[in-house]
Amino acid sequence: MTAEELKKVERYLQRLFGNTAIAVRARPRKDDSAEVYIGEEFIGVLYRDDEDDELSYNFSMAILGYDLGD
Repeated sequence: MTAEELKKVERYLQRLFGNTAIAVRARPRKDDSAEVYIGEEFIGVLYRDDEDDELSYNFSMAILGYDLGD
């Protein structure tokens, strides 16, 4: 993903969730995905998918049971 793509997706996520602390950062040695953070906390991975001449981005976030507090 290019730096321009990272910024576009970051701005979109910030607007969508109303949170300017969301950051999309490049992954070392990976150019098809990026890491998503809120502040300094890692929350998920963003994947770039450009198959079939359609560009899309898929966000994957795991929620651990102990994070739910039950």
